[in-house]
Amino acid sequence: MQIRIVTGTGTGPTPIAAYDAALAAAGVHNYNITTVSSVIPDGSTLEIVDSAPDLGPVGERLTVVEARATSGVGESGVAAGLGWTTTESDRGLFYEATDTDPESVREGVAAGLDSGRALREWTFTDERIVTEHVEGTDGSFATALVLGIYGDSEPI
Repeated sequence: MQIRIVTGTGTGPTPIAAYDAALAAAGVHNYNITTVSSVIPDGSTLEIVDSAPDLGPVGERLTVVEARATSGVGESGVAAGLGWTTTESDRGLFYEATDTDPESVREGVAAGLDSGRALREWTFTDERIVTEHVEGTDGSFATALVLGIYGDSEPI
């Protein structure tokens, strides 16, 4: 399975509007997002992309692992992070974290990955962490997100 990693930030007059803007920045705002927990299937390939390509018809379901943080109006910035660790057979784990500080997010993701590895009798070979940060603005909500997109969209 191909898993694409995308990031996005956005602002808006409501938390959902800020989220929608962040999804648009990531190129996935025309899909219905379904979140899953954090297991990477055997044989998967992961690729970091600037924006999601065309993943299928508008309105279909897109399966993702999601790290998402939204600030309140006038609050300071927020950060979201998604990290993964894989084995030689290209299975693995995702962990996500959110906070106001990107470094705290990175530390939270790393701690989660350590914990997840300790629960499994797999031999892990690598680790990556991607974070996104957005500053809050007066009068708007702000969202930062990182998504791991599993394959293409599917009919609902």
